[in-house]
Amino acid sequence: MSKIEIKVPTIGESVTEVTLASWLVEDGDYVKLDQPLAEFESDKATFEMPAEVAGIITRVAKEGDDIKIGGLVAYIDTDAAAPAKEEKKAEVEIPVQKTEEKKEEVKEEPKAEEKTESYAAGTPSPSAKKILDEKGVDAKDVQGSGVDGRITKEDALKSQVVSRESLVKEVKERSLSQPIEKVNGDFSRSERTEKMTRMRKTISRRLVAVKNETAMLTTFNEIDMTRIHEIRAQYKKPFEDKNGIGLGFMSFFTKACALALQKFPAINAYIDDENIIYHDFCDISIAVSTPKGLVVPVVRNAESLTFAEIEKEVKRLALLGRDGNLTMEDMEGGTFTITNGGVFGSLLSTPIINAPQSAILGMHKIQDRPMAINGKVEIRPMMYLALSYDHRIVDGKESVGFLVMVKDFLENPEKMLTGGDPVKSLLEL
Repeated sequence: MSKIEIKVPTIGESVTEVTLASWLVEDGDYVKLDQPLAEFESDKATFEMPAEVAGIITRVAKEGDDIKIGGLVAYIDTDAAAPAKEEKKAEVEIPVQKTEEKKEEVKEEPKAEEKTESYAAGTPSPSAKKILDEKGVDAKDVQGSGVDGRITKEDALKSQVVSRESLVKEVKERSLSQPIEKVNGDFSRSERTEKMTRMRKTISRRLVAVKNETAMLTTFNEIDMTRIHEIRAQYKKPFEDKNGIGLGFMSFFTKACALALQKFPAINAYIDDENIIYHDFCDISIAVSTPKGLVVPVVRNAESLTFAEIEKEVKRLALLGRDGNLTMEDMEGGTFTITNGGVFGSLLSTPIINAPQSAILGMHKIQDRPMAINGKVEIRPMMYLALSYDHRIVDGKESVGFLVMVKDFLENPEKMLTGGDPVKSLLEL
């Protein structure tokens, strides 16, 4: 018997341990080469581990186990006989002419085998599995439309709609047929204990480290969103018709920050022991909330991208984050972070720096407020901005200057064309 050890592969220099999130095959299954065996969760991302060889698998690790890189996960017996279905196919080819009943058996047998011919049949993809788990839908109740019957994300989305509709219908029927009465469960004081996910543990450790190891300070300002609202109202449809994507707020903020970072390089730098590493490029990390926690995928070279390119990249990364398909490469190497608590209704907050970066910009809820404009009170759409920065590398003058420049770009977007006042540029002042 030849057993091959299946070990956790190396997935990044900084990753030393992963968590076995879920098995995608059963113990004793015959697996094919490159067939996904299990899903692992690292500090930042989720990934699948494919089979290195074909054979019968013997699982060693359990779901929820923390395993070191290079740690043993399973064995695959490469000398194992081919699945029984292969032999039955050969038997089917032998003509049977004794009775009509035997002929029918020969015809029916390959049909049954065809249904189970692929390991993918009835198996959800990682993104589909997450959606099904979140909605409480059993994979057995979903018909896969993917290759070899695999359940795709679209199949999972459709199933959750049906599930929600049936649940609403059931609740309505119960409410009409049963009187409302209190039960002991209404006043339950039950508790439950759940193991922290690897991502949540990493987030906790990093946030505490930042608070303890940096001289973090936050400065605030507010911006009048009137001009951005006017531009979006006027150009939103032509922009979408041309580029195939909507004109959101993130492109304005990302571009404004990228231009301002080039004027204030310390805010785009790292501290490395006794050295400071300056970056001539702006890799902007965009905070994205996912079912498993906050992740920060990176928009590379934001200073060189157009508004449409920024919007497309932000959307691509957000969808990957939502489906749990972000890779380590998607989240490593950012030089500055933007986080938008406003989408959840936050009016004001003090964001925590995303180490080893030296600053982070917090966006907040847009709220109509009375403002004094040219001696008169006007209602304007206002947003508070918060810039948290590491005072070890960024001085107060730089932090305030950066935030004021971002405010100026956002209230006068045309200045982003030249990185300054267009009139001054025209006059070469």
